[in-house]
Amino acid sequence: MTQPFPGNAEAEPEPWFLWQDAVHSPAANMAIDEALLMRARQYGRPLLRFYRWDRNAVSIGYVQKFAAAPVSGYAVVRRPTGGGVVYHDHDFTYTVVVPDGHWLTGLNRTRSYDAINRAVLAGLDACQIGGALAVDEIPQTVDRSTMVCFRSPTRYDIMLGNTKVAGSAQRRRREGILHQGSLHFGETLPVARQKLRAALCRGFETVLKVIFEPFAPDPHLLELAEHLVAERYSRDDWNRRR
Repeated sequence: MTQPFPGNAEAEPEPWFLWQDAVHSPAANMAIDEALLMRARQYGRPLLRFYRWDRNAVSIGYVQKFAAAPVSGYAVVRRPTGGGVVYHDHDFTYTVVVPDGHWLTGLNRTRSYDAINRAVLAGLDACQIGGALAVDEIPQTVDRSTMVCFRSPTRYDIMLGNTKVAGSAQRRRREGILHQGSLHFGETLPVARQKLRAALCRGFETVLKVIFEPFAPDPHLLELAEHLVAERYSRDDWNRRR
């Protein structure tokens, strides 16, 4: 297949940051992602973040109704991105943050999903998981205010047969793009988390022609994330605002 994105095999790899983050609360995970977007221009290059959740949770899309979340058993947090309800119990989560002015921000939303999800798909291929990109958009009959992400495939989601196993959502602001993704295969992951992390990195390196450098969060980022936790993501009234 012809490489559909900027760059080719002869081009110098593009430097990206890689943050192998730890386990956080639902509120902290969403706050960290938004803080990364707010500081994307200062960092000056894209960043890939892997992270985990310290409890069973669901995240709901930025404009979704709070009633879309399950009644009990899961902590609920509103994402800074759109999309549907995502269960964070046995899933694998990652974030891509792209600063304004990068070539990915010059693509329309659909095309940028294509680029990032092809990299994720290549990582799954490296794990012998396989899969394919969905070709159809979400039907107009689906209520986006209450939809569950993994029950509603859309174009460029990753499918195993008729089952969606990878979905994502984006937020675009003047600082750049925040792309939040989740892989869910049921009750267990098909491979160890560390192996999946390494394979996804290889997928980005191969498809998007990048080279990763370790990222260490600075005090300003952590302070900003703490502020966002306190002012938004830990507040019941903010999470219930719709």
